[in-house]
Amino acid sequence: MPQHAQNTRVCRDCDGFATAAITTGTRHRDGTRATLRITCPACKGTGHTVSAALARTGR
Repeated sequence: MPQHAQNTRVCRDCDGFATAAITTGTRHRDGTRATLRITCPACKGTGHTVSAALARTGR
């Protein structure tokens, strides 16, 4: 039997790329670049949305 992939809804705000690293252009004293990690506020960094039925039950 063929295996089917689980259908999970991808967040439409971030298209599944929930975390981004943004380089600020500055460097630390050891030479590494200073970066900011930004997570999607809609899916809270998971990349997937929660169905409306589950969202309503978790008051």
